[in-house]
Amino acid sequence: MRRLLPALFTTMLMLSGCTSTSYDFLETASVAKPRFKDNDPQNFGSRSPHKHEVHGIDVSKWNGDIDWAAVRKSGVAFAFIKSTEGTDRVDARFDDYWRQAAAAGVPHAPYHFYYFCAPADAQADWFIRNVPKEAMKLPPVLDVEWNPASPTCKTRPSPDVVRSEMQRFLSRIEAHYGKRPIIYTSVDFHRDNLVGQFKNYHFWVRSVAAHPAEIYSDRQWAFWQYTGTGVIPGISTPTDINVFAGSEKNWRTWVASANQPRN
Repeated sequence: MRRLLPALFTTMLMLSGCTSTSYDFLETASVAKPRFKDNDPQNFGSRSPHKHEVHGIDVSKWNGDIDWAAVRKSGVAFAFIKSTEGTDRVDARFDDYWRQAAAAGVPHAPYHFYYFCAPADAQADWFIRNVPKEAMKLPPVLDVEWNPASPTCKTRPSPDVVRSEMQRFLSRIEAHYGKRPIIYTSVDFHRDNLVGQFKNYHFWVRSVAAHPAEIYSDRQWAFWQYTGTGVIPGISTPTDINVFAGSEKNWRTWVASANQPRN
């Protein structure tokens, strides 16, 4: 059965665009050497992210100047780039990053950091206003996580309100860009709001101390952010590194599928 999983992964992605019976089919593969250095490496045991073939990064203005040609040459296969936040913030490096990533041939997608003190429609309007369709080669991302450090918004809506607002934003973005968005989330936010929800969406999960299967209840994942202290050639600051759940072949199929127009 294990040998069939890569084929199943590809087939299901082609049919549904966003579901899989077992994303992490490499969980029993032999351990590979780390693709990139890490300032604070963790021991993930038998489920190391380094078994995965496809690695990528996520960046924002805090990463400073980036040599995207060096990033691509190092083996980075994709990049999630912060674009907007709430209803009035655009990341200062977004325009530069997506143009430079495109020029270097790095598949990329913008992500919106959700602000729980503003309506979903207003945030969708802001995202659409500031993110051109040509700024993404991968589906856009909705970043939902609690932000206790926010100086202006510490509210935590009920799970029903959270999910309703998320769905409104996701539907608006999908209708405009023609790509079903990815949901990024953290452990506590997922536990509070998302367990068993949004099963028709790809998830990108943060888990920097253990494999996602250990801490995300019954959640299939497509992307796993496994460190925030990575060392990437071409970037002088500590960098978030992620893996794609499938093989390199699955990745090529997924990217092609993600760029097909949706009905």
